[in-house]
Amino acid sequence: MSATTLAAAPSPARLAGINTPAALGAGALLALGALAIGQAASPRQAALYLLGGALGLVLYHAAFGFTSAWRVFIADRRGEGLRAQMAMLAIAVLLFFPALSAGSLWGQPVTGNVSPIGVSLLAGAFMFGIGMQIGGGCASGTLYTVGGGSVRMLLTLAAFVAGSALGAAHFHWWQAQWHLAPISLVKDWGVGPALALNLVLFGAIAAGTAWLERRRHGALVAARPAPRQGLARFLRGPWPVLAGAVALALLNFATLALAGKPWGITSAFALWGSKAAMALGVDAAGWPYWSTPHGQAALAGSVLDDVTSVMDFGIVLGALLASALAGRFSPSLKVPLRSALAAVIGGLMLGYGARLAYGCNIGAYFSGIASGSLHGWVWMAAAFAGSVIGTRLRPLFGLEVERTPRQAGC
Repeated sequence: MSATTLAAAPSPARLAGINTPAALGAGALLALGALAIGQAASPRQAALYLLGGALGLVLYHAAFGFTSAWRVFIADRRGEGLRAQMAMLAIAVLLFFPALSAGSLWGQPVTGNVSPIGVSLLAGAFMFGIGMQIGGGCASGTLYTVGGGSVRMLLTLAAFVAGSALGAAHFHWWQAQWHLAPISLVKDWGVGPALALNLVLFGAIAAGTAWLERRRHGALVAARPAPRQGLARFLRGPWPVLAGAVALALLNFATLALAGKPWGITSAFALWGSKAAMALGVDAAGWPYWSTPHGQAALAGSVLDDVTSVMDFGIVLGALLASALAGRFSPSLKVPLRSALAAVIGGLMLGYGARLAYGCNIGAYFSGIASGSLHGWVWMAAAFAGSVIGTRLRPLFGLEVERTPRQAGC
């Protein structure tokens, strides 16, 4: 179990049985949804929907947090979550770089997420970093906690969608500001040098977090005993965070193979928000963001034809299934006012920032670095700086900043 999510970890005394109605409902929705999407769109879309379900289950069972991992390191120098992210990225680049260099994977043309570096990216990623700390989650975290039954995160998600639509409306202005052309290390340097540089950076970050953690605490945090073992642990969790890292890297590679592009999340939010704006009479179709033939078709068509949308739906239901299997699906409508306000403000910043920065912690950071794009590394630095600010703002909204209890001699 990840040290970055100890506060959310179930103790043996709190372990509950399977929430059978929720588990059966989630399983039925995944199965029936796949059949419906297969008929309405294509079998490939149905497979991507189920792949999203697998991602949601992994995210929930491994409690794989980008937001919490960064916050715990910022506040308390515990770096297990960051080291897991580096392991995930290392596996991803080893899989992605040769495929992207070849341009195809098992007969499927593939392209990476390679975007410009400039004012838009820096401002958007910094804003996203603040938003994810006060909103309570990143893009993947928002979806899987919604699926896990968090009512508060429904507020974050709704504001996330609204902010994404607003970002799409303003995107042309931000694009006109200073920026460099997209830089692909795989294309410009070749697979070998690009791999070597990235693996060295991953190793340096992992070693740096371990050094800082030992300096602060005297030793790396010890893993807590797993409350379940064997098949029960596989089905009901919790999983080691490193297992989640490996699974997410492999599932992102599966997304590349099926969709021809890496995993993303927030482009669907911009689509949903823009469609909602059109339903309210706003001419979203006239925004330059949607001016391409593909964009116009997406606005006019069904969300079931959108790869990112069906995967997002799958993530929510996969997390619902995981939380029901873990016996932890128990929504509560009680959301303190300050916490609700933080969810809305954070969600708006998340959505707006993600559009400006060409993606979120998944599309820009994870898939951007996995694609060999330099903008993924810049996104990470700017979003981390924003997270420092966001972490310091959390107490103003009555939100916790997790710290490991001090032990004698540490």
